[in-house]
Amino acid sequence: MLLVVPLRPADLTSRKQAGLPISVLTAWDAISAAVVTEAGADAVLVGDSLAMVVLGHGTTLPVTLDEMLHHCRAAARGMAAAAQAQQPLLICDLPFLSYQCSPDEAVAAAGRVLKETPAAAVKLEGAEPETLAVIDRLVRSGIPVMGHIGLTPQSVHQLGYRRQGNTSASQEALKRQALALEQAGCFALVLEHIPGEIGRASCRERVCLYV
Repeated sequence: MLLVVPLRPADLTSRKQAGLPISVLTAWDAISAAVVTEAGADAVLVGDSLAMVVLGHGTTLPVTLDEMLHHCRAAARGMAAAAQAQQPLLICDLPFLSYQCSPDEAVAAAGRVLKETPAAAVKLEGAEPETLAVIDRLVRSGIPVMGHIGLTPQSVHQLGYRRQGNTSASQEALKRQALALEQAGCFALVLEHIPGEIGRASCRERVCLYV
């Protein structure tokens, strides 16, 4: 019988510290998760982009927590079917309004992810003071968190889909946000659609995923 060993957030941190490459890919169902697992991904993110890629919505906003859980379980089955000795870390996006309203609701939503799916971490967007408080609460509750700054699709009506960090002031803000997320306890960050040099400056010590 093949012994399946899933990666954990601490494994990615160890790889970063050892200078080893880390590959993170997005999947939304059993087929895509099996493919990326067989390709050797270190982590699989079930992204709320499934709202647009799979469910046909125009933004990520309509997807629900129940839909995220459904697809996360499907992705996990695909990963298991790939029958790799080392399974990727499975991360699930927290959808819009599942964590913004209060730390209590955020813990309840993230707790459902860890209780009802094989995911070992959640991802959420932003670095506002309210979001940092939520991250701190989640981490202290034993829930690993991946942060996400730059172009944050859940803020589409405010930011659009434009590249972020185009001015010196906004670039400095991104660096401060990356540091704040690390200090709040994030084990990794998604840096979406920002200048490469800002991403490199923000990721000397932490695991980062460039999108």
